[in-house]
Amino acid sequence: MNVSRIALAGGIAASTVLLLAGPAAAHVTVQPQGEAAKGGYATVNFKVPNERDNASTVKLEVTFPTDHPLASVSPQPLAGWKIEVTKSKLDTPLEVHGKKIDEAVSKVTWTADGKGIEAGFFQQFPLSVGQLPENSDQLVFKALQTYSNKEVVRWIEEPAENGEEPDSPAPVLKLTAAADDAHGAADAKGGEAEQAKDTTAAAEDTSSDASDTTARVLGIVGIVVGVAGVAFGVLTGRRRTA
Repeated sequence: MNVSRIALAGGIAASTVLLLAGPAAAHVTVQPQGEAAKGGYATVNFKVPNERDNASTVKLEVTFPTDHPLASVSPQPLAGWKIEVTKSKLDTPLEVHGKKIDEAVSKVTWTADGKGIEAGFFQQFPLSVGQLPENSDQLVFKALQTYSNKEVVRWIEEPAENGEEPDSPAPVLKLTAAADDAHGAADAKGGEAEQAKDTTAAAEDTSSDASDTTARVLGIVGIVVGVAGVAFGVLTGRRRTA
């Protein structure tokens, strides 16, 4: 009986942990397709799960960071959703490809023109963004998720310094090393490959030259032997005649 009670208590405790962990993990997140390299451009997806059994998600508002503004933001058309891109003036203009940019995207809003994200489903909202900052390891976005029952969930809490996840974490995009480093490594490998190719070609040329020289020597020897044979035949014929 005691063993059964302990097992039952353990099962209830485990179920409680799972129930508590479930909602905490189901929040709005952002992930790149591939990598989001510093100083480059990337395609990112905002993943939005529906956490309500009695309502659908009908709106998503994503606010962009003001400390690292992004001059280029292009949403991908999404069936069943109306997309609005809001821009704001910058206090300090950006220089992108030699041009001064005095405004940047401050918010993107997706509004469902149908059922939206129903219970038990999630939706991804893709964006092409850039130019990503070179002096930051991450970008923090703030998102508002609106349900069909008018409830608004604010995913706006920034990561804690101690590494603990807040109750309503904001989506965080992790940035990787600058693409130039990768290009440099690729160029170095390419240079090594070219050098190896040149060495192989030189060896093949040397081998070819040696083969040509051998063929010429053999040809000359053959001619000399042939001439000697003809001379020997002539001399032999004269002796028989005499």
